[in-house]
Amino acid sequence: MPQKQKSKSWLELKQAGNECFKKGQYGEATSLYSQAIKELEKSGKKNPEELAILHSNRAASYLKDGNCAECVKDCNVSLELLPFNVKSLLRRAAAYEALERYRPAYVDYKTALQVDSNITAAHDGTNRMTKALTEADGLSWREKLPPIPTVPLSVREKLAQKAAQPNPTPQQNGSRPADKPAPSDADIKKGQVLKEEGNALVKKGEHKKAIEKYSQSLKHNPTEVTTYTNRALCYLSVKQYRDAVRDCDEALMIDSSNIKALYRRAQAHKELKDTKACVDDLNNLLKVEPKNTAALKLLQEVQKKK
Repeated sequence: MPQKQKSKSWLELKQAGNECFKKGQYGEATSLYSQAIKELEKSGKKNPEELAILHSNRAASYLKDGNCAECVKDCNVSLELLPFNVKSLLRRAAAYEALERYRPAYVDYKTALQVDSNITAAHDGTNRMTKALTEADGLSWREKLPPIPTVPLSVREKLAQKAAQPNPTPQQNGSRPADKPAPSDADIKKGQVLKEEGNALVKKGEHKKAIEKYSQSLKHNPTEVTTYTNRALCYLSVKQYRDAVRDCDEALMIDSSNIKALYRRAQAHKELKDTKACVDDLNNLLKVEPKNTAALKLLQEVQKKK
């Protein structure tokens, strides 16, 4: 008699979801994370932290698929289980931003910065929301904001310690730069110097040399979004389009609504003749910045060729 196939554990389902997410199979990843959530809840184990991560991971898949309302719901659950979880705050902020709910998006970006003041995505998001809210509500926009929660010092210390610990099993959460231990101040400074050297080479048109500098910079600080988008620009210039897509993927894992990453990935997809992916990126970009002329122009160009 054939043996009955053993059903997968929640951890196996989570890892399978992470693999699908990395490959851009967001619908499949959502389904696997949903199964993992069911399995973990069925097991009766009290594991709020893992459950929070699963909801946050599923939120990331929903966000990638443009299902912002479901992303917000999952982030709400994740943050109830694991208050002030930075990834959930950033994902919910990005979803609110795409839904044009700029006030709660601003609050989430500012809350994330209380936990870790070095998050580029949160700084960029705060700046975008400040601009949008000033345009919408004038100079008194701050008076209309919901209250920004105060992150207790004990929570900040706990999360900072966690970020500083080496992660023995990065594949469990997707081996992305956003999941790596936070770089030290010395590494951040060294990474910044190398990035600026790369920027200087770009100005001279020396894109291959700039790629080397950006690569060195990322070894010191793999959480710097602009280094990925700058290197992606260089890869576009030397016609290494798949590498450009990969760098934009990395940048968008850290900041899901990064304009440069979405635009440069769209350019790379266009060169790779992947019109659907190109149009998707441009549409996502235009949700964040509806009047972006470069994106509107490229979208018109690509749709003419369809």
